[in-house]
Amino acid sequence: MLWVVFSKPEKWGVFRVRLFHEIELIGLNSIPIVGLMSAFMGGVISLQTASNMDSPLLPEYTIGYITRSSTILEFSPTIISLILAGKVGSNVASEIGTMKTTEQIDALEVMGVNSLTFLVLPKIIGAVFFFPILIIFSMGLSLIGGWVALTISELASTETYVFGLRSWFEFSNIVYALTKTVVFAFLIVSIAAFYGYYTKGGAVDVGKSATRAVVTASIAILIANFFLTQMILL
Repeated sequence: MLWVVFSKPEKWGVFRVRLFHEIELIGLNSIPIVGLMSAFMGGVISLQTASNMDSPLLPEYTIGYITRSSTILEFSPTIISLILAGKVGSNVASEIGTMKTTEQIDALEVMGVNSLTFLVLPKIIGAVFFFPILIIFSMGLSLIGGWVALTISELASTETYVFGLRSWFEFSNIVYALTKTVVFAFLIVSIAAFYGYYTKGGAVDVGKSATRAVVTASIAILIANFFLTQMILL
């Protein structure tokens, strides 16, 4: 399937239009849920870290350091990708599955259009391009959410929190997180497109395909996360 998906598009003008449409649908429309989840989870991470610092040997800036590390290394790239697997994956599987069951894909094939390249390739490129932007946005908002939570609860000062955020920062962690994000984006869209494209039956089967796509993509993300962490960090 993939070698057909990555075939050269017949009309680049049509491809560009579909690509920008998919970026809006997959990326821009996901900003609200990503922002909401990131802000509150950043606040939860910082509050939990602050409440569990019972040892006087631990400096207060450890709160910012742990919040930053947890956000960049695991929360933003992995947890947000799992959330997007539910939102984006179900949407892609449902859209393509509906087109399959209503014979719209067959109509494209009759007209001589490579349906896989026409439908799936813009979605994959749009996700691979925009998911890293969403994750960077998630990282920033999560750290801001942690700062707001600590400021409101008066568990740490702004100066101490910011010092912890800046302490022992390694740019390679950002590269690691974005590398995982690109892999996760590809897995989410390709798996969802596979289940949608091979849907058979009616509306009920479209729903089943969407459910299978989300579950499979989530499992694939967790497995890929394990192996990527071994390959990159260890």
